[in-house]
Amino acid sequence: MKFQRTDSMRFSKLGKNRKKKQKWRAAKGRDNKIREKRKGYPKAPSTGYKRPRKEAGKINGKMPVRVENIKELERVGKDSIVIIARVGAKKKIELLKRAEELKLPILNIGRKK
Repeated sequence: MKFQRTDSMRFSKLGKNRKKKQKWRAAKGRDNKIREKRKGYPKAPSTGYKRPRKEAGKINGKMPVRVENIKELERVGKDSIVIIARVGAKKKIELLKRAEELKLPILNIGRKK
């Protein structure tokens, strides 16, 4: 569920037509209707909105796995997404090539391939 910041639909600085700015910020005002959880106002995050336990930690339905070298990359299963650890450019290029051969999706490629 997408939780909207108070007045994000009114002001451009709070995210009107700007996706990056549309982040949830807790409502703190004394008379704030969202904080009071009034009917007809946008929903605020609370206990009942948690993901199911099986889906926790997954990205696009796949579990992320941190990889530091090619040996670890070989052990990654098809139901995972690869996240490359902080490695140098040389090793990163090797990991990218091997992952492409194994047809594994990589999440944080960074700059250009």
